[in-house]
Amino acid sequence: MTDRKHKKIFKFLEQRKIAVVFSSVLIILALESLISQGLNLSIDFTDGTLVEVGFAEPVELDKVRASLANSDLNDATVQYFGSAREILVRIAPKEGKNSAAISTELMGLLKAVSQQADLRRQEFVGPQVGKELTEDGGLAMLAALGMIMLYVAIRFQMRFSVGAIVALVHDVIITIGFFSLTRMSFDLTVLAAVLAVIGYSLNDTIVVFDRIRENFRSMRKVQPIEILNISINQTLSRTIITSSTTLLVLAALFTVGGETIHSFSTALIVGIVIGTYSSIFIASPVILELGVSKQDLMPVVKEGENYSNRP
Repeated sequence: MTDRKHKKIFKFLEQRKIAVVFSSVLIILALESLISQGLNLSIDFTDGTLVEVGFAEPVELDKVRASLANSDLNDATVQYFGSAREILVRIAPKEGKNSAAISTELMGLLKAVSQQADLRRQEFVGPQVGKELTEDGGLAMLAALGMIMLYVAIRFQMRFSVGAIVALVHDVIITIGFFSLTRMSFDLTVLAAVLAVIGYSLNDTIVVFDRIRENFRSMRKVQPIEILNISINQTLSRTIITSSTTLLVLAALFTVGGETIHSFSTALIVGIVIGTYSSIFIASPVILELGVSKQDLMPVVKEGENYSNRP
């Protein structure tokens, strides 16, 4: 199948059954992991003590972890914060110890690594705050999906709205499931990345939907599956260029950005790859299976106008 702008049309919709099997496997793995072991939540969502420590000279994380290994703080998470002379230590609650006692014990252990260790900041996240953040984060995601469904339904048609939401839920489940499977820390920056992925994936899907609507109105004698294939091909170069350039930036952040934004960049990389895939193999096949037709997208004929002679 060819059109006036493309010599060759890749028949993506003919591969939709394979895509359904592939996506189903990923979703099942993600849900199974989320149900069986959940997420490795950071203290942003649970509770605990966060301590920022500065050093006069660069410090090796291995030495810091070795110093904590034989203490009650052996489960602490240690990472660089901004530079190799600043570290961030996340410590889970300890029975019988308050935040002040924990930070005092920590500084005593760090003094063994360097006498010039300096306490810069100490924060305690209580269980109530962690619970509120978890609930508010979930509500924010549901609110975003609800508003997106309404927006797409108004701009296009309800079948398109369902297709967009199915693709976005697909992206969110797989991205979050990836963190459950790998046991990477899930913190507020990852939640922000997931919300960003929703916006990115929706933008990609809307571009495809716009072209589908235009082609349904102009290609009067072409079958819906062919129109969807043509539309995806017409936006394919834009999708590849946008995703590739975005991934290049994220790859740089992942490589040299440090541990502070490691989880954030990972979530965006996974989300953008899955989001690009879902815009092609999930959103469009869903509206095809729901029976989208020319009549759904034709402009309303005003009294006295005749569209029978339109191309």
